[in-house]
Amino acid sequence: MEKTRPLWANPLQFVFACISYAVGLGNVWRFPYLCQMYGGGSFLVPYIIMLIVEGMPLLYLELAVGQRMRQGSIGAWRTISPYLSGVGIASVVVSFFLSMYYNVINAWAFWYLFHSFQDPLPWSVCPLNGNHTGYDEECEKASSTQYFWYRKTLNISPSLQENGGVQWEPALCLLLAWLVVYLCILRGTESTGKVVYFTASLPYCVLIIYLIRGLTLHGATNGLMYMFTPKMEQLANPKAWVNAATQIFFSLGLGFGSLIAFASYNEPSNNCQKHAIIVSLINSFTSIFASIVTFSIYGFKATFNYENCLKKVTLLLTNTFDLEDGFLTASNLEQVKGYLASAYPSKYSEVFPHIKNCSLESELDTAVQGTGLAFIVYTEAIKNMEVSQLWSVLYFFMLLMLGIGSMLGNTAAILTPLTDSKIISSHLPKEAISGLVCLVNCAIGMVFTMEAGNYWFDIFNDYAATLSLLLIVLVETIAVCYVYGLRRFESDLKAMTGRAVSWYWKVMWAGVSPLLIVSLFVFYLSDYILTGTLKYQAWDASQDDRL
Repeated sequence: MEKTRPLWANPLQFVFACISYAVGLGNVWRFPYLCQMYGGGSFLVPYIIMLIVEGMPLLYLELAVGQRMRQGSIGAWRTISPYLSGVGIASVVVSFFLSMYYNVINAWAFWYLFHSFQDPLPWSVCPLNGNHTGYDEECEKASSTQYFWYRKTLNISPSLQENGGVQWEPALCLLLAWLVVYLCILRGTESTGKVVYFTASLPYCVLIIYLIRGLTLHGATNGLMYMFTPKMEQLANPKAWVNAATQIFFSLGLGFGSLIAFASYNEPSNNCQKHAIIVSLINSFTSIFASIVTFSIYGFKATFNYENCLKKVTLLLTNTFDLEDGFLTASNLEQVKGYLASAYPSKYSEVFPHIKNCSLESELDTAVQGTGLAFIVYTEAIKNMEVSQLWSVLYFFMLLMLGIGSMLGNTAAILTPLTDSKIISSHLPKEAISGLVCLVNCAIGMVFTMEAGNYWFDIFNDYAATLSLLLIVLVETIAVCYVYGLRRFESDLKAMTGRAVSWYWKVMWAGVSPLLIVSLFVFYLSDYILTGTLKYQAWDASQDDRL
């Protein structure tokens, strides 16, 4: 097996594959949200600590197992112990679940990318109603970006029970997304190794361009000050530490079997310790870098909305009370409002329901993550930029590169154990196995293009993998340290790489990391139990937001 096993063309290709897999959408839409929720700059303290005690050690462990056993997840754990085949099977099943719904994000990115070439952008204005006498009522109650996402893209149903039919436009985009993935994985490491150069590097080019643009936007400094201003009291919040650990865990893609699969194509003498450190540091740096970009744009959006709100209130009061133009300013608005309320109580009470409370802080406090950040908040900011079509194309192209890069790792976790199997590979060529996996995933994934598809997406995203992955990685660490034997594993690594394993890695593997995973597992399990009935958010067309 070792003689015939395909290899990466060079170690750099392997590093790029790991970066392309680990650096994904979570770095762009999850980490900034956590910074916003848990103390801005102070969130970096638990994040960096969790990177050191959890992220690096577990990433090194998986890379070392894959490189030593030179097989996919099922074969690697079966080699350690025949009783541990189930760990590998569990990894494949979880990766299959993830692939089913994850690629629909790429389908949505394709959909928005295609619409980005229109002028004006279709989500920048509300469409006219059927009589052409005004704007669509549902759009006016929400916003043009929300309307385009929920009605035009998803055509979302009122509840999970009303599945509706498959939406043919998202379905075609999903077919395209799976076709792109299939072409990328067609010849295994030979084709994947070339694609990862682009999927790993191009998002950084777009992020740098967006950073330069973001820093020049009006109000960007408001967003950056909000991000970097530490709220030290959040360090005493247990949820900040739990979320930091969880972000590190899922961002690196531990437990799926993808890292084991990638490492199995390495030369046995490859320095996987160095690569584990490089990949984990680049992944964390990308999260922080993406947050700077996000908060600069977030500051622009918040400032734009705040100033727009001030203009509307100023215009309303000026016209109602015949005030001199330019008399009302942001600095004296509250004082004048108080005076008008006392001097003209009846007249002021009439317009009071129409006076919005404008606050830059409340605009910045609005925390959004996931698809809401990617397809609503970002598009809201993009539509107000000059040459908005260019920024829209760049942004959704970046999302596609991040999404496809992660999909290459997800599919590798499924395909490597299948192609390693002598029974399957003797009857089917690699191209056919890849095609069947993509076809089955695509067929099941059509569920997510139905009118209730977004509800199913949220359910899978929240509940399909969390506890499973924690349990898988816990069993992995116990298996290496106490079934295979830590001393035996240490001598294997020394024989492979010629380097002794330091005490730091051994302490983390044998004690700290497993205890941390158990703590996370107990937290999430108790959280699910205390939550009671599982809930999901639904779009109500009669309201101006989600319920």
